[in-house]
Amino acid sequence: MYQEHQTARSAFVPIRHLNYHVRQWGPDTSTLPPLVLVHGWMDVSASYQFVVDAFSQAFVQGRRIIAPDWRGFGLTAPPVPTDHYFFPDYLADLDQLLDHFAPDTPVDLVGHSMGGNVAMFYAGSRPTRIRRLVNLEGFGMPASKPAKAPQRYAQWMDELKALQRGDMALKTYDSVDGVARRLMKTNPRLAQDKAAWLARHWARPNAQGQWEILGDAAHKIVNAQLFRLDEVLALYASITAPTLCIEASDDSLGLWWQGRYTLEEYHQRLQSVPDCRTARVEDAGHMLHHDQPQAVAALIEGFLQSV
Repeated sequence: MYQEHQTARSAFVPIRHLNYHVRQWGPDTSTLPPLVLVHGWMDVSASYQFVVDAFSQAFVQGRRIIAPDWRGFGLTAPPVPTDHYFFPDYLADLDQLLDHFAPDTPVDLVGHSMGGNVAMFYAGSRPTRIRRLVNLEGFGMPASKPAKAPQRYAQWMDELKALQRGDMALKTYDSVDGVARRLMKTNPRLAQDKAAWLARHWARPNAQGQWEILGDAAHKIVNAQLFRLDEVLALYASITAPTLCIEASDDSLGLWWQGRYTLEEYHQRLQSVPDCRTARVEDAGHMLHHDQPQAVAALIEGFLQSV
C-alpha cells in the first residue's frame, strides 16, 4: 500500500451548524500564507495526499496546509435532513473556514474540478482574501439559455422524488478492494498502491459490512438554477489574485461535453481573469493530482513562490 511521506492531522471545526472535517499538514503556525486545498465532486480531502507528499520538504515545513471535506463528503456529515445541495453554500463554508484558520491574512487557494469552480467564484467574491489562486481542471459548465429554465426546474423536482424512492442511491462494495478497483476503473492511470490507500479514505464499512462511498447521494441532484455565463465572467473579472489554471493533456472537458463546451471556450472565459496564466500536465487525465502529483506539486510550489 502507498506510504505517506507527510502525515495529516485530523480536526473537526464547527462551521454553519456542521462539524467540518479538516486535514492539516505542516506547522500549526507560520509567517507564510496558509495553503488551502479544496477537493472536487464525489471526492475527499485525502485526495491531496499525493501532491502534499510531492512538495519539497522545505515547502511543507514552511507553511500550514489545510484541506477540508466539503459538506456531505468525507467525514463532514451532511445536514440532517437534506435532499439537495446549494452551490453557494460551498462559498459560505469556505468563507467561514478561512475566518477560523486565517482571519487576518490572505491565503493561497487551490481547487480541483468542482473545488476549482468554488475557488474561482470565491476569489471573485472575496478578492482580498486570496493571495494566489490555482485552479485544477475547474472548467465550469456550458453556457445555458434562459429558455431551459422550466425544464431544469422540472428535472430538479423529479430527481428529488427519485432520491426519496431510493433510485439514486450510491453503489456499495463488498470490500475495500472493491472500492479500490472502482477507483482504478474510473481512472486507469491510478496505481494499485494509491488506489488501496485512497479507498480507505473514500469509503467506509457500514453495519452490514458493505463499504459505502463517503458522499451523500443528494449530491447527484441537478442544480435547480442554470449556469449563467454572464455572472461567471463578472466573478472572474473581480479576481485580483494572480491565477494559475492547470489542465491535463487528456482534455477531459472535451470528452465530457462532446462539442457542447470546448477548451477553446474555456480559455476565452479565462481572458476575463485580470492576471491569469495556464499550464498543462502531460500524460494525465481529470484526476491529474493523482496521475502526476510531482508535476502538479512543482507547478503549485513554483507559482506560490514566484514574485
